[in-house]
Amino acid sequence: MRMSMSSALLTDHYELTMLEAALRSGAASRRAVFEVFARQLPGGRRYGVVAGVGRVLDALEAFRFGDDELAFLRDNRVVDEPTLEFLAGYRFRGDVRGYPEGECYFPGSPIMTVEGTFAEAVLLETVILSILNHDCAIATAASRMTHAAGNRPLIEMGSRRTHEAAAVAAARAAYLCGFSSTSNLMAGRVYGIPTAGTAAHAFTLLHDSEEQAFRAQLDSLGTGTTLLVDTYDVARAVRTGVELAGPALGAVRLDSGDLCEVAREVRAQLDALGAHKTRIIVTSDLDEYAIAALASAPVDGYGVGTSLVTGSGSPTAALVYKLVAREDADGVMRPVAKKSVGKPSRGGLKHAFRRLDASGTAVAEVVAVSAEPPTDARPLQVRLVGGGEVVGREDLAAARTRHRESVAELPVTAHQLSRGDAALPTVFD
Repeated sequence: MRMSMSSALLTDHYELTMLEAALRSGAASRRAVFEVFARQLPGGRRYGVVAGVGRVLDALEAFRFGDDELAFLRDNRVVDEPTLEFLAGYRFRGDVRGYPEGECYFPGSPIMTVEGTFAEAVLLETVILSILNHDCAIATAASRMTHAAGNRPLIEMGSRRTHEAAAVAAARAAYLCGFSSTSNLMAGRVYGIPTAGTAAHAFTLLHDSEEQAFRAQLDSLGTGTTLLVDTYDVARAVRTGVELAGPALGAVRLDSGDLCEVAREVRAQLDALGAHKTRIIVTSDLDEYAIAALASAPVDGYGVGTSLVTGSGSPTAALVYKLVAREDADGVMRPVAKKSVGKPSRGGLKHAFRRLDASGTAVAEVVAVSAEPPTDARPLQVRLVGGGEVVGREDLAAARTRHRESVAELPVTAHQLSRGDAALPTVFD
């Protein structure tokens, strides 16, 4: 999705005051390298998933200070006139490299590297982190849910549990990581994600009887529809649904109770009524743990909402954007790093590789100063922006494929749902 409005004010006030001070000191034009990485994986996760890169590229292209943006900054005395003049002509003309969408990452992985002048690159910090922290968190939760679900499809249906714009981004991240569809129509329009949905309890309550409601839905959507059967009495609703639709009834949805037990009872009832092909879809505040617990139940698909759009307890990926190298007065690039207690960073421009064993299983994340890949590793970073021009945009289908391949090469420990260490050690070379 290309942004139809400027993204320049999707930033923090201090980005512009730093720019003003750097323009005054003469340091704003120094070449600089910023790096996006996570010091640790939130929630004791075993791996993270890169998502939101395409949205970052859209935001970068739209990062322009037009008349309205400049007027706001001037009227509110955010920066002085020389800085406003600089911003009026602002264009990012640097380079961006990073992990492509769908790739897994680990603590210390340089998932995005931004190179340009300090003035160019510092202004992008907030919008890049805003997008990546949200989308990576959602994608990581979605990946865990997809693995827990096995071959059973998942529908993303969390729009009512988050900000309206975040809902669209969450649907994109979930689809990238294997969800089959979304309830969000804007996500369908903007990103081409398949959409799905039938009816809520309100539709049943609207009618004088459950039978009347089911008949209306079947007349409108056909016998392949999904009937919500737990508004009143589940067994009676299942019987009514099959009587009206016949054995061709597409599916029934369960949204309450002990889903495992109720699903077994409903499956037995459907089979007894001859509706052997009618599927059972379950919803009701599912997360990866609940989905895993339903693995042995006769369930055919899941609808996930609140837990997905809130990152299943980890709503941010805890990514940071740190200056790791800058040009000195002699024109030489020097590594720089924070030494803060508990928040250190590693200086220098870095390259990332994934080391594999003879069977093709990942064994380490290698972060090195050399761009030459080790013989037993594959490169992880790709060019995203060159000279200010986007060169790394791709469609979601490619990212979905990449994610399947990236997850498949991880060791089995990566898929443990319990809290623990990252599945791969990060080796700094």
